Amino acid sequence: MKILILLITLFFSVSTIFAQEKKTLAVNSIQEQKTELISLSKKIWSFAETSLQETNSAKLLADYAEKQGFKVERGVAELPTGFIASYGEGKPVIAIVGEFDALPGLSQKVSSTKETFLQGQAGHGCGHNLFGTASLGAAVAIKDMIAIGSLKGTIRFYGTPAEEAYDGKAYMVRAGLFKDVDVCLAWHPREMTRADTQSTKALVNIYVEFRGKTAHASRDPWNGRSALDALELFTHGVNLMREHVKQSVRMHYVIRKGGEAPNVVPDYAMVELWIRDSTGKGVNEVLERVRKLATGAALMAEVEPSLSLQGGAYNLLVNQTGAKMLYENMKKLGDIDYSPEEQEFARQIQIAVGVEPKGMNSTLQPLEEPIEDPPGASTDLGDVSWNVPTLHISVTTAPEGVPWHSWPVVACAGMSIGEKGMLHAAKSLAVSMVELFEDSRLRETIRTEFNEKTRGHVYKPYIPDGPPPKVSR
Repeated sequence: MKILILLITLFFSVSTIFAQEKKTLAVNSIQEQKTELISLSKKIWSFAETSLQETNSAKLLADYAEKQGFKVERGVAELPTGFIASYGEGKPVIAIVGEFDALPGLSQKVSSTKETFLQGQAGHGCGHNLFGTASLGAAVAIKDMIAIGSLKGTIRFYGTPAEEAYDGKAYMVRAGLFKDVDVCLAWHPREMTRADTQSTKALVNIYVEFRGKTAHASRDPWNGRSALDALELFTHGVNLMREHVKQSVRMHYVIRKGGEAPNVVPDYAMVELWIRDSTGKGVNEVLERVRKLATGAALMAEVEPSLSLQGGAYNLLVNQTGAKMLYENMKKLGDIDYSPEEQEFARQIQIAVGVEPKGMNSTLQPLEEPIEDPPGASTDLGDVSWNVPTLHISVTTAPEGVPWHSWPVVACAGMSIGEKGMLHAAKSLAVSMVELFEDSRLRETIRTEFNEKTRGHVYKPYIPDGPPPKVSR
C-alpha cells in the first residue's frame, strides 16, 4: 500500500513538473513575440478604427495569425472585420477572443496632458489595441506547443469586432461559431490586475422615433404636430422614471435628430437610449415600461411612435472554478514592474484629471466574492458566456482613478505602460490555457458549473434580425 501511495505521489509530482515546464514554454513564447506584439499594438493604436470599420486592424491581426501558421477564416458571421484563426485538431477546443475597435472622438497623443492627436478622430479609450494583440499572442504561444506535440487539441482565436457598438460577438454566437468550444478566455485593460469574479451589466440599445406633421412654426403652428414635443415628453418621462427603478438600473440617451430649423415644426425626431441592469430579466422589465412611455408621449403630442431594438448584451456569466485557476496562475507570474519614468507619467496624468497621484497599481488583487449588483460596464462577451464557459481577467494598463473611455487611457495604451499590461495579460492567458489543455478534470468541473448556472435558460440575443448593419466612414 505504501508503495502504491508513493507511486501515485511520484506520478503527480512528475505531472506537476511537466505542466510547469510547459507553462514556462508559453511565457517564453510571449517574450519571443514581444517586439512583434508591441509593433502590432502600436499600429492598431494609430489606426484607431471604430466599430465595423476596423479594416486595417483586423487585417493586421489576421495576417499575423496566418504568418504564424493558423488557418484564418475572414468575414465570419457576415461581419466584414470579424475572423477566426484556428490551429490543431480535435478536443479540447480552447478559444480566446480579441477586440480591436476604438471609440469616436478620443484622438490623443502619448502625453500626460490632454493633447488631441488628430482633431475629430477616434482613439483607443478602452485599450482594445492591447486587447486583441495580447489575446493573439497567447494563442500563438499555445499554437507553438501544439505544433511540437507538447499539447493536444485545438486553439482558436476569435477576432471580434464592434464591441463598443453593434455587439459583434452576439452575431458570432448566433451564427453558431462557438458551439464546439470547451472553454473560452478573455481579458480587458483596466486600472487593476485581477482574476474576475464579478459580472457585468446586461444592456439593450434602442431607437425611439416619432413622426408628426410639419407646419410654419409662427404662421400656422396649429397645423403641425411636433415630433420633437413627443421626444421631449418621452425623455422627461425617462428622467422621472429614474426615481422608480432599482438602484442597479442605468438609463442614458442622446438625441440623434430633433429637427432642422426653429421656424419649422419638426415632423421627425429620434432618441437613442441604452438601458442597463444586473440581469437580462431586469433590462426586459425596464424596456417594457419604456415602451409605454413612448406610446404615452406620442399620444400627448398626437404623433406616431416606433421603438426598435438596435442591439444589446447579456450580463457576464462568471465561472468561479475558472476564476480560481486564473488567480493561481497569475499569482505565480508576479506583479508588473514599472519604471520610475512610467510611474511619474502615471502620476502626472492623475494630477491632470484631478485624482490622487498614486501612480500605477502593479499588485494582483485578491480573489473577490461575487456581488449582487455588478459595476456599470457591459460587454458582448456576456453573450458568449451564456453559451460556453467563459473565463476573464483584467490587467493594469492605465493609472488608478482616471476615467475610462477618455484621453488618459488612450495615452497609456499607446506607450510602454499599456504594453507592459498587454504582455502580462498574454502570459497570464497562455499559462492558464496550458492548464486547460492538460487538465481534463478541470475542464469538466468548469463545464459542470456552467451547466448548473444555465439550466433552463434559453438564449435569445438582443441583436435585431438579419445581418449586422453596414457602417460607412
